[in-house]
Amino acid sequence: MFDVDKWQEILSVMRRNKLRTLLTALTVAWGIFLLVLLVGFGNGLQNGIIYTFRDDAINSLWIYRGKSSLPYKGMPVGRQIQFNNEDYDRIRETIDGVEHMTSRFYLYGEFTISYKNKHSSFDVRSCHPDHLHLENTLMVSGRYLNDIDIKAKRKVAVVGTKVVAMLFGDENPLGKYINVNGIMYKVVGVFRDEGGPGEERKIYIPISTAQQAYGGGTKVHQIMMTVGDADLATSQAIGEQIRLLLAEQHNFSPNDRRAVFVRNNLESFQRWNSIIDGVALFLQIIAMLTIFAGIISISNIMLITVKERTKEIGVRKAMGATPWSIVSMVLQESIVITALSGYIGMVAGVAAVELFKNLFPAGDYFRNPYVDLEIAVIATLLMVSAGALAGLFPAIRAASIKPIEALRTD
Repeated sequence: MFDVDKWQEILSVMRRNKLRTLLTALTVAWGIFLLVLLVGFGNGLQNGIIYTFRDDAINSLWIYRGKSSLPYKGMPVGRQIQFNNEDYDRIRETIDGVEHMTSRFYLYGEFTISYKNKHSSFDVRSCHPDHLHLENTLMVSGRYLNDIDIKAKRKVAVVGTKVVAMLFGDENPLGKYINVNGIMYKVVGVFRDEGGPGEERKIYIPISTAQQAYGGGTKVHQIMMTVGDADLATSQAIGEQIRLLLAEQHNFSPNDRRAVFVRNNLESFQRWNSIIDGVALFLQIIAMLTIFAGIISISNIMLITVKERTKEIGVRKAMGATPWSIVSMVLQESIVITALSGYIGMVAGVAAVELFKNLFPAGDYFRNPYVDLEIAVIATLLMVSAGALAGLFPAIRAASIKPIEALRTD
């Protein structure tokens, strides 16, 4: 039952000991504030890492050409490895675990693209239809490249939203023809990309068309694929199988790691995540140590409180106060200070994180810091519970003092 007199007494004690109450409250509020702030910044770091991988499929392998660095079967060192269409076909047919797959034939430099009297330079990429899944390309209208485009070597193009804005304005680009270095391509689709404006300045055309139109023959510069829901170990095994297959196909040593490079995005993502998890754990440990220091401070302050009020407690017991009434009085004072200051620290921490997010623009490695309200509330409740425990032992000590000994205390 709510006891008005007891609460008035607690508030009166707090007013009489303003400095002690203020120091205790500051210790608790600072601990909660720091915990909330560091958790928010840890989430911002994690969001930043996820953002850096937004453009490409995380569960993907990217195969790059290199130069041989070991002698093998009489072949010279320093030989440039050259992929071709047969490599693409063999990987797709023989390697288990490959989900989506594409290859690229590089068209170096930005091409001059024109539509009617408008001209601009854009990056033109030639690829297979599955490239849609590797680059996280999102179709806005029309369609992406398909298998018929590849087989028939069609002169079709899928353009980014920035290309549409510069060349077509408000005109619907679908079905229109753009001039790519003297060759006309029909626009069949418009896309946007999670990678942002830079990725939306690109134009995709069928790899078979590019190989024929720009003198590539069967040449391929890069091969890319996703590996579904494979874990890190499985994706690494798939990458090694591909490397060994290419070693057999192009006569370089299976031990030659410079002839072909395999970039495993899942491996890179997990490595960065491990670093961020370590940083977040370190920040949380610092915050928890600060809270622990606050708990010790509360305990010490409550011990001093009990010592200062020893005579008062003796008078109370001499007048018939029960041990529980003494314990509850000290506990309630500790809980009131801890709960109020903890709530203030939590609100201040959330406000600081939001203020930082609004004042500073998002970067590549730190974006949108936030605080899970559930964590903030749990941290505050934890501090309140710890404050209660910190006040419990002084309270028990106070309740165990004999009235005659308390009245003799100086």
